[in-house]
Parts: sequence; C-alpha cells; structure tokens
Amino acid sequence: MTDIRAVSANMPRTPIRKALSKQAVRLILYSQLIILDCAALISGFSFVGLVRGEAWISPAGINLGYLLVPLYGLLAINRSAYTIDVLGSLAESLRRAVTALFMTMLIVLMFGFFFHAQSAVSRASFAAGICISGLFLTSARIAFYYYTRNRTGDRLTDELLILDGLPYTGLYHDNIINAAAEQIEPDLHNPKMLSRLASYLHGFDRVVVACTPERQHAWALLLKGANIRGEVMLPESNTLGAIGLSSYHGNDTLVVSRGPLSMANRAKKRVLDLAVTVPALIALSPLFVLVAIAIKLESRGPVFFMQQRIGRSNQLFNILKFRSMRVEACDAEGNRSTERDDDRITRVGAFIRRTSIDELPQLINVLRGDMSLVGPRPHALGSLAGDKLFWEINEQYWVRHALKPGITGLAQIRGYRGATMQREDLENRLSADLEYVHGWRLWRDISILFYTAKVLIHRNAF
Repeated sequence: MTDIRAVSANMPRTPIRKALSKQAVRLILYSQLIILDCAALISGFSFVGLVRGEAWISPAGINLGYLLVPLYGLLAINRSAYTIDVLGSLAESLRRAVTALFMTMLIVLMFGFFFHAQSAVSRASFAAGICISGLFLTSARIAFYYYTRNRTGDRLTDELLILDGLPYTGLYHDNIINAAAEQIEPDLHNPKMLSRLASYLHGFDRVVVACTPERQHAWALLLKGANIRGEVMLPESNTLGAIGLSSYHGNDTLVVSRGPLSMANRAKKRVLDLAVTVPALIALSPLFVLVAIAIKLESRGPVFFMQQRIGRSNQLFNILKFRSMRVEACDAEGNRSTERDDDRITRVGAFIRRTSIDELPQLINVLRGDMSLVGPRPHALGSLAGDKLFWEINEQYWVRHALKPGITGLAQIRGYRGATMQREDLENRLSADLEYVHGWRLWRDISILFYTAKVLIHRNAF
C-alpha cells in the first residue's frame, strides 16, 4: 500500500474550519423560522380582526393570535418543527408546522368547552383566524425553504473525513484529517488518546472514517460514543452494528452512530440543567461555606478535590468534589476503590460521603457544561472492576459517553453505586447507562432527579 504520509503531503494536516460553523448557521435559521411562524400566526388573526372587527377576535382586549403563540411554540418544538430535517425537506417542514397548528386549535377548543369560554370569541372568527394563519404559515415556510437552499445550498452540516491507513485520493473536498500524520488512532485502551481524538471531532455534525478492515470495529465503537453521526466507509460486511446506509462523495458508507439527542433535545436538557443548577448553587452557598470551613479545620490542604474523568465523546475533564480524604492519601488516578471504613477518609469526609454532600461541587461542572444533572456517572481513568479496567470488561463502555456525564443517573437510582469489587458491578451499571443513552426523554431526567432524593443516603455510599 502507498505510504499515506507521502500521498497526503498536499492535504491539510488539520480540519479547515469556517468562520461560522454549520451548527451556528442552523441555530440562526431556527431562530428566524420561529420568528416567522409567530409572525404568521399573529398576522392571520390580526387580518381577521381588521376584516370583522377586533372585538370578535380579542378576548379581554388582547388579540387571540398573541395568546396562541406560546402554545403553538411549545407544540411546534415538541413536534420537531425546528430541526435539520425541516430545513432540508419542504414536506416535513409543512407537515410538522401544520400539525402543531392543528393541535393548538384542538387544545384551545377543548379549554373553551370545559371553561365555557366559547362566547368570549366568535367561533367563525376563530375558525377564520386558524385558516388564514395556516395559509400564512404554509406560505412563509415555503418561502423560507427556498431561502435556506439559496443560503446554504445542500450543505447543512459540518463534515469531517478521517483517513486511517488509506491514501488520500484528492476526491474529497471537505475537512480532512490524516490520522497517521496527526498521530491519532482508535486505541480502546488509551483514554488520553481518545480524549485528544474527541477534540478533533468537536463541532462536527458528521464524521466519516476511511480505514482498513481490521480497524473498523474500534472506530465504530468510538463513533457510537462520540455524540455525532458517525460513518465507516467501504465496510466488507455489516459486523459493526450499522444502523443505516449513506454515501460520501460517491463512496458507500455504513452509518454506525447518530447523536442520541437532536439539537432541540440538547437545548431542553441544558435548560433543565440551568433551571435547577443556578437556584441550587445560590440556595446551597451557605452549606458550601460550612463544609469548606469544616474541611479546613480538620486537615490541611485544598477544600476541593479535582480528578480527571471521562466525559462526553470520551473527552477528559476535571471533576470537582469536596475533599474527603487526607491530601497525601488522595488517589488522582482512581486506582483504588473506596472501601467501608477506609483509613484514607477523614471524619468530615466520612459524613459528607455518607450524605452525598461531597458531590455537590459538581453543580459547578454542570454550570460550566462539563456535566449534566442526569447522565452516566463519570469514572476515573484507573477505575477497576475486580482486577480489570472498566473498558477491559466490556468494549461497550465507550458507548455510554455519547451523552454528558451526570451527577446522578439511572444506575444510581437503581442502587448500582459504591465500589466495583467484581465484574457484575460494572455490567449492571453499564446496562443501566446504555438503557438511558438509547432511550433519553426529558421526563425521565425529571423522574430520576426526584428518585435521587430517596437514595442520597445509601448503604453503598462510603
């Protein structure tokens, strides 16, 4: 085979990034589309008000269009009316918007029936408002679809090609990484390498890997945990857990991963994180001060303990905890699991670990965006199940990192916490984590937060 280093001499060594990423462009387009939808809804009812008289369509003196906008917005977001599928497909754009408008109408009629409010608004005017708003909404969405195509062409995503062991042919024109030149590889036993690799993948929507057959399995596993659409080019067979077929510049690819959350769902999850975290940090600030004083009074050293953990997309980050051990006994790599009556733990440390207070500084990690309130718990690099590292027990371990790690998670409320003394301890947690990753729902996050309150003090917390 031709030496890839020589063949790729004329290719870029690092991805070419544009000043404004496609993701940023999509966010701008989503914002414009939301404004356009709201304007169409208000314009429809305002038009009816002009024709029939404002009193017929304005209960309590407020045009009904303004009252319906928040309800329509919530339903449209829930119906995925602001997603990349909508930007790329006129049929999907119209179907989802009209469905949200129809559901808005049904909810208003239902509330009007139960609260006997039909007399407040002319039914004919309301029907006319919905129909004209639907017409304006459809026209606006059609115009916006062609505006989007003219602005972006057919390219709504940032794409990256990784060449690993295959030569650069010059047929590809997107962002390209030569794995050999950049000294990166899918080493499933090297978390720091995987963290460096994650920094290359950050910000891309689609990553295509062209590699030799013997490395396809490793790349497939890493892409499944990278929170992106991942594809492997030219596979010889579907042994990679492929979930679809696609193509890249005329070459067939197998789709092996898609980010578990759409942009809308990521926004929902982030809003929940901030809505809980900011008030919690303010309310808990007196407790932070008291715990900090207690830690300093009992033993010398910093109040917080920082340790590298594996985060989303297998990227390393520094987790924050209240220090519960003597400074000289702290285990930066996490090679030794904490045991009951562990001689490294201070008296204050024993209390804050037993009550889970030591975990509270992770709210700062959530605020910074390293973590989420709910997700798979992040593990230290040296964590062992029995005498083996976690990823040596099961290669699916890397897939759990498709989402941000959490302060709590499905595994924790099921009682899978504490030391991992044997293989089964990890397998139980991994099973729960993968169930959470593959079946994420906002209401599940909320329910996990409520259930967490029941297990804050747990027999395995020591």
